[in-house]
Amino acid sequence: MTPAPAAPSRHQVLIVGGGSAGITVAARLRRAGVRDIALLEPSETHWYQPLWTLVGGGQAPLRASLRTEADVMPPGVRWLRERATAVDPAARTVTTASGRVLSYGQLVLAPGLELDWDGLPGLAPALGHDGVTSNYRPDLAPLTWEFIRRMRRGTAVFTMPSGPVKCGGAPQKIAYLAADHWRKRGVLKSIRTILVLPEPAMFKVPVFDRALRETARRYGIEVRLNSEMTAVDGPARKAVLTDHTTGTAETVRYDLLHAVPPQRAPRWLADGPLADPQSPYGYVAADRETLQHPDFPDVFVLGDVANLPTSKTGAAIRKQAPVVVSNLLAGLRGRPASTRYDGYTSCPLVTARNKMLLAEFDYDLRPTPSLPFIDTTRERTDMWFLKRYGLPQLYFRAMLKGLA
Repeated sequence: MTPAPAAPSRHQVLIVGGGSAGITVAARLRRAGVRDIALLEPSETHWYQPLWTLVGGGQAPLRASLRTEADVMPPGVRWLRERATAVDPAARTVTTASGRVLSYGQLVLAPGLELDWDGLPGLAPALGHDGVTSNYRPDLAPLTWEFIRRMRRGTAVFTMPSGPVKCGGAPQKIAYLAADHWRKRGVLKSIRTILVLPEPAMFKVPVFDRALRETARRYGIEVRLNSEMTAVDGPARKAVLTDHTTGTAETVRYDLLHAVPPQRAPRWLADGPLADPQSPYGYVAADRETLQHPDFPDVFVLGDVANLPTSKTGAAIRKQAPVVVSNLLAGLRGRPASTRYDGYTSCPLVTARNKMLLAEFDYDLRPTPSLPFIDTTRERTDMWFLKRYGLPQLYFRAMLKGLA
């Protein structure tokens, strides 16, 4: 049997990461006529992660968020099923786990971030039992719903770590879905619900901060601002909650704990020459408007790994991808980058089992609504249907195909 020919070692465009950002950029580049595109992605599974909150809230099946990587890979893109382990931007090369060295003309970095389950003492061994779960892992999201559904009394704790995380509203949304379920079952008054947030406000945009404060008040949720969970004792079902304003720590016994892990850039990037020295989490430096690396203009960064002053969401990626493609094409033609990203991001804030706010804003935290004549700052049922059914269709049928 004749062995398959080895993949070329040099590509006009090399994309690292086959998630939302990498696939969207690849599809748009193909539509623009770029022929030599390689994409590094080891996983054969592609997840639509924004749906995991609804999976954890009992409102969607996990399978609805799943596709194979082959299904979403744009035709004509060479898929290299390997993991990147190093980048040398001076030499224009990326090294893979097998030791292969790939060279590029233009590099797009979109590998996502890493969930640091071991970064919080006691969390990793506690996951999946003793009432501890997290919607940030697909195998645990259905378990979240099981824990919520079974609970009748006791204490439920929902946490968020300090530092940038993907889908920053997700740690809150599952608390509201749980509380609304308990309210409808008539057991909410028997359950103490604690929401632990590291920021001084529930949301950075004032109009949505006010709305979420009212949501928490409605459910009787204890909101701990400027606080985070700093340790877990799974067998004892105890969590240490530290108030960073006063420096005091309180040990709370829980019956249900939904934990969000600390997050950071992949180690090979965090320890490499492209990391932003201003980011303690190793995220990659990028011009906030052109999305080019400030020191290496042939390197473009988007998605969760980019150190940008905006939320890490799929909606941000949808606006970043056209900017990257336009500026990358300009570079191939010897022209300067001229397309600008304004920091747009969106966070669908599910506040009940059929209600949602749609927070859209830019770098300056100005609301930037995209749906005319609809007040998305108020809880709406039609927005919930958008979250459950409309956005997944937009993602799979349009965004990943380079059409939206």
